[in-house]
Amino acid sequence: MTMFELSATEAIEKMRGGAITCAELTDACLERIEEREEAVQAWTFLDADVVRAQAKALDENRAAGRPIGPLHGLPVGIKDIIDTKGMPTENGTVLDAGRVPNTDAVLVSQLRSAGAVIMGKTVATELAYFAPGKTHNPHDPARTPGGSSSGSAAAVAAGMVPLAVGTQTAGSVIRPAAFCGIVGFKPSRGLISRRGVLCQAHTLDTIGVFARSVPDAAMIAEALAAFDPQNGQTPRPTPPLLATAESEAPVPPSFAFVKQPAWDRADADTSDGFAEIVELLGEQCDEFPLPAPFDQALEIHHLIQVAELAKHFSGYVRKGRDQLSEKMLGAIDEGAGILASDYLAALDWIGVYNAGLDEIFDRYDAIITPAAPGEAPADLTTTGDPAFCSMWTLIGVPAVTLPLLQSANNMPLGVQLIGRAGDDARLLRTARWLALKLSQAT
Repeated sequence: MTMFELSATEAIEKMRGGAITCAELTDACLERIEEREEAVQAWTFLDADVVRAQAKALDENRAAGRPIGPLHGLPVGIKDIIDTKGMPTENGTVLDAGRVPNTDAVLVSQLRSAGAVIMGKTVATELAYFAPGKTHNPHDPARTPGGSSSGSAAAVAAGMVPLAVGTQTAGSVIRPAAFCGIVGFKPSRGLISRRGVLCQAHTLDTIGVFARSVPDAAMIAEALAAFDPQNGQTPRPTPPLLATAESEAPVPPSFAFVKQPAWDRADADTSDGFAEIVELLGEQCDEFPLPAPFDQALEIHHLIQVAELAKHFSGYVRKGRDQLSEKMLGAIDEGAGILASDYLAALDWIGVYNAGLDEIFDRYDAIITPAAPGEAPADLTTTGDPAFCSMWTLIGVPAVTLPLLQSANNMPLGVQLIGRAGDDARLLRTARWLALKLSQAT
């Protein structure tokens, strides 16, 4: 195994044991970026000298016996809608070209405190909506990597970094992770601070992470989950995501197989693959039909998203309407026309849906469902369909996708697990159990 192929947890252990240094790992990642970037185009900003300087300083801290953090020496990619001090943060739009923040987003500050190497900024779609950026799928450059966290997912999948950070307002973590064949984790809404991150839809926006394994995702998510009183969070301890994810389940978990409102969009590879998984799990998995009100969830999600997007992006319209894509303008104009009464009524459904899921989570450890309708589309003008993710983003529950299936074209298909809001650690433990179970079966 070459150094850039190490998982985050493997790299941490090797650095702690003195087998490799942070500088060596960082150089391996930079070499991998040089090798793959022309084809993948995951990065919008990367300064190798700055990256090497960070790694050198971290190695010196370790050698001097100074305290080190849980992510010490790990290179991390940052989605280009997340403020990073001294680095361009252009939000995927020419209207923010040359924008360089004076301060870090809270999550970037937490990464630095945890000892991570901030590698640079990864490509985002325009204002984290649907107009694609330049990134290609590492498995097939003719295919989309998904969006809007396109570069973060592609960078991890291509071996450029072991970890990356993205955001999800509809399906922008889970979908690209599924298309690129890696682990994506969208925590419960509010677990990770959003201060210093582009606000598209404040009710829905959620920070998420990309990794090569469930423990890796748990490790970085735990480092980012520090309490931030200015983010509207209530005081709470940091959840033990990594320790719980790596622990043994007290009993074999049970699963509710849910055919979402968008099930008719699932292709044959996806439906056949899930039939095999359900059969393999046997008595540990039951098909559970969602109550009829959930049929409206995608429409409710869309209404909230475009209404809030119209509010938050009105400044971009004033600044340069003619520089925005047709997709963005269509969403803004649609959102501006939504009645306040309809918007407020839509918000009420979030609590109703959470209560409706209680019956499932009182009986099952997790919901199992596709992460996307199928493989990554062979079309670089789209980022794919987020319909299998949007409902869970609306409700605010944690979600994780695992690269456990393949299409007939040998492209990855994601298996998505959903947990109860706040049960992030338990969901990660269940996800790790399932990954081990299916790997043993194959």
